[in-house]
Amino acid sequence: MTPVLRFSSRSFRGAAGVDPGMIFMAAAMLLLPLGDTLSKLLAAEMDPLAVTLFRLLAQAAVLLPAAALLHGRATSFALTRAAVLSGCLVAGMLASLISAFAVMPIATAIAIFFVEPLLLTLLAGPLLGERPGPRRLAAVAVGLLGALVVIRPGFSEFGLVTLLPLVAAVSYALNMIVLRRATHIPALSLQCGATLVAAGLAILVVAGLSLVGEVRAPVSSLPAWCWAAIAASGLCAALSFALIGEAFRRSEASVLAPFQYLEILGATAMGYVVFGDFPDAATWLGVAIILGSGLYIVQRERRIHRPAAPEGAGRT
Repeated sequence: MTPVLRFSSRSFRGAAGVDPGMIFMAAAMLLLPLGDTLSKLLAAEMDPLAVTLFRLLAQAAVLLPAAALLHGRATSFALTRAAVLSGCLVAGMLASLISAFAVMPIATAIAIFFVEPLLLTLLAGPLLGERPGPRRLAAVAVGLLGALVVIRPGFSEFGLVTLLPLVAAVSYALNMIVLRRATHIPALSLQCGATLVAAGLAILVVAGLSLVGEVRAPVSSLPAWCWAAIAASGLCAALSFALIGEAFRRSEASVLAPFQYLEILGATAMGYVVFGDFPDAATWLGVAIILGSGLYIVQRERRIHRPAAPEGAGRT
């Protein structure tokens, strides 16, 4: 998973009448499951925390040089308070998700993770002053019930690991709030700083746990394909960030938000092709409830922030 940076800009359409932002967003959402699949494969060879570390290092190896070439060293490597907070949240999110991938199907973990827009709606009130109306609160409640539908059958099989995607969703939602409050910082600069912080935190945690034998990171004995998978996962993460950033630069957030749910389809396809996992009926029911609630909130946001909204229109 890559943090989504939301940019305020006017959307426009290409010569063929297709919004290019939609194309970039769709490509990013279909690319993210590839990185998650590689992480799940790597988790069979080493501890999920070690996978998190190597994935962050690979992402930094791709992202930071590219940022330096585009914007210069001083701009691209700034470490701010927002970058530190974002980096800690990103590290927690990735560690939680990859730990979940190691035990449960990717599609199930991603389905639970997609309560994030619902959690963001709740957290935006006390942290950003964006008070949701009763209809959106009702949609959030329904969506969380959908998450319970997904979690309940998995809980008996996977235990407390089933809650890790929820931890990741909370971390992601909080990270989105940090990014929204840090709009004065160039997006690429903030992302680079957050990547450095996340990688540094992962190094400290993995090194400390390795000393007491709690983390398995057999660097010297890893097969060659693992190093290729690590490099590819970092490349996927960096490309996903670039595509998402470009999508939000070209198109409005309300237009792009529904495309984020393509990640569930991509995760389902990759899980079935690579691991033979396919969600059961209860999981699909929960996914449908989560998607329906999320899309309803997106639609309400679009109406509320419509430029031509009539005077006195209340929030719902």
